[in-house]
Amino acid sequence: MKKNREDSFLSKCAYGMADIYGGGAFVIISTFFTVFLTKALGMSPALAGTIPLIGRVWDAITDPIMGNIVDRTSSKYGAKRFYILIGSVVSAITFLMLWMSTGITGTAGQYTFYVLMYMLFSTGFTIVMVPYNGLLPDMVDDYAKRAHFAGVRTIFSSFGAILAGLIPTIIIKDNTDAGRYFEVAVIFSVLFLICILATFFGTWEKDKPPVKVPLAKSLSQSFSVYKSFSFKMFICIFLAGQGAADFVTGLAVYYVDDVLNAYSGGRFTILMGVLLLAQFAGTIIFSTVIRKTSKKLPILVGFPIRIVATIALLAFSYEGAADNTAGFAIILILSFIIGVGMAASSVSIYAILSDMADVDELISSISRPGTVSGMATFVRKIATGLSSTIIGLLLAMVGYDENLAAGKLRQSASTQAGIAQLYVWIPILMMVLTIIFAVIFPMNKKEYDVIKKDINRRKGEDTSVPTDEEKAICEKVTGFKYDDLWKKENAIK
Repeated sequence: MKKNREDSFLSKCAYGMADIYGGGAFVIISTFFTVFLTKALGMSPALAGTIPLIGRVWDAITDPIMGNIVDRTSSKYGAKRFYILIGSVVSAITFLMLWMSTGITGTAGQYTFYVLMYMLFSTGFTIVMVPYNGLLPDMVDDYAKRAHFAGVRTIFSSFGAILAGLIPTIIIKDNTDAGRYFEVAVIFSVLFLICILATFFGTWEKDKPPVKVPLAKSLSQSFSVYKSFSFKMFICIFLAGQGAADFVTGLAVYYVDDVLNAYSGGRFTILMGVLLLAQFAGTIIFSTVIRKTSKKLPILVGFPIRIVATIALLAFSYEGAADNTAGFAIILILSFIIGVGMAASSVSIYAILSDMADVDELISSISRPGTVSGMATFVRKIATGLSSTIIGLLLAMVGYDENLAAGKLRQSASTQAGIAQLYVWIPILMMVLTIIFAVIFPMNKKEYDVIKKDINRRKGEDTSVPTDEEKAICEKVTGFKYDDLWKKENAIK
């Protein structure tokens, strides 16, 4: 029965459904939240960009605590599925509140309100995604099957990104109309609720005793997961890889509207559609590749191709480039290639994440996927918060005028050129860093199998004697001396 469940395509789909929320919510926020604040509400870009960063400071408290709470919880549904159930409602409500227009005109009052709303949204996201990111290790043990589940999850995440990228562009015809953003929020709040509930009802979880760690020690013990060399490299891949995507989505409206002057007439919808459909296609391709090769191969193949296409986009980054059919067609082709490359990091990241709890267990002797997931979720939010903040500051540096935007007037020529340069070179920098970290990352299937075998030895489930090569692999993956592994103090000190 268990084998059939792990091999069932419906089980994989049920598991992946919740990432329609995980992938879609961040696409909407990365693409439209700063636009909503600057163009619809008239807030300065530098000020608007700091709101997600303040939310990230809040996450530094909530994510480790949530990871600890999950690992300490016992429930008939399974600890992680229990919080996914609760989070389904909380996340839908908090996402909706983020897009409320209160009529507050004072800068201080407006800023305070949206900081609080963002913190509430971030808390709702934590309640769902921390247990969700830690669920797969407690569902499936096999390396290849995990890769398949992670691949299907990434497909659903890409599908969520497509919906999140296209539906708002269809509804928000005037990006200065605050009411349109709220209409989008209503639609997606309902969608996210349904998808998260589908994951709750369609997944399972191993029955295991809760981890007995005092809640007061959540922060210090959660950060001990960073002792793992593999996890450090994973975090670097996560930050740089997702940052490369966040800068594209975060600057997309400004690039199309202020540089190309092509937001109207449905061209922005077409461009976003091509970009997101390419990500969807790339996800399917790379999800198949990782099951037969390496979980980091998509980055090593997809990002160099994406870098070339991104550089080529500079030749068409000026007002009027999208006005003629040939020019717009070339922009769409380049965007398609960029979209396929963007899929590479998501596929690699979520496939690798499912193995990080095993490395941590070999180091600490404690199975704590919730804690590992909490720290990964925290880093994901850090990436988004930093990108939003940096985008706001960089827009201010190139002279972006929020008053011109609110008045539906064109930005200066120098500002347009500055936005084009940001749209191209910042993601390229992030991609180069991601490739470097992926090359350094020490774990493939061979190393994973050695790690799992050594865990079984230490549990008394495998009586074999470790070879020198296996010891060396354990040391390379964990960053610890072999004799210093499997010690609880590694998770405490």
